[in-house]
Amino acid sequence: MGPYTITYFGVRGRCGALRIMMADQGQEWKEILMDFADWTKGDLKASCVFGQLPKFEDGGLVLYQSNAILRHLGRNHDAYGKDGKEAARIDMMCDGVEDLRLKYGKMIYQEYDTGKDQYIKDLPNHLDKFEAVMAKNKTGFLVGDKPSFADYSLFEVLLNHLVLCSSCLDTSPSLKSFVEKMSARPKIKAFLGSDAYKKLPINGNGKPVIILNKEG
Repeated sequence: MGPYTITYFGVRGRCGALRIMMADQGQEWKEILMDFADWTKGDLKASCVFGQLPKFEDGGLVLYQSNAILRHLGRNHDAYGKDGKEAARIDMMCDGVEDLRLKYGKMIYQEYDTGKDQYIKDLPNHLDKFEAVMAKNKTGFLVGDKPSFADYSLFEVLLNHLVLCSSCLDTSPSLKSFVEKMSARPKIKAFLGSDAYKKLPINGNGKPVIILNKEG
């Protein structure tokens, strides 16, 4: 397995969780960065199954749709539960994360200036579902006793929300502990501290602005 190849724009976006998962699993991958101007020419877009990136290549297998790619990585790297029941629950949680990601994306791209404050105010009502699942499982992960692809997806979404509002997890102790635990995993810690990660904006419109520390 691997090295993999990702074709995507120069943002974290829909590849954020993929990159974090591959880093934590010790996988190598090649990045082909697509310029927005080149994308609008339409040649690559026309070749994509749904006219969207990311494009993910694993040898002769070419995949689109970020959650399908996460599931493929989950199967490849033992991050899809220990049995069918766990796998079904992981799928459920991944779909729940996707719902949150879509709400976040709508705010970022359509309502940032007018809706950010209300979004942050409502955020506890969106996070409490994940908090309840995490607290009930008692392992520090959504399902089972090790990270699944759904955990990587949730982790990356929560990192993005912490940039938006640094106190957003203060009323979600299990989620706050989860982010700390994932961030401390050696390979994730190294990746999050790398220039390759830090140089990329979170979203295509540059919002929210990432404030780097003095070491960054």
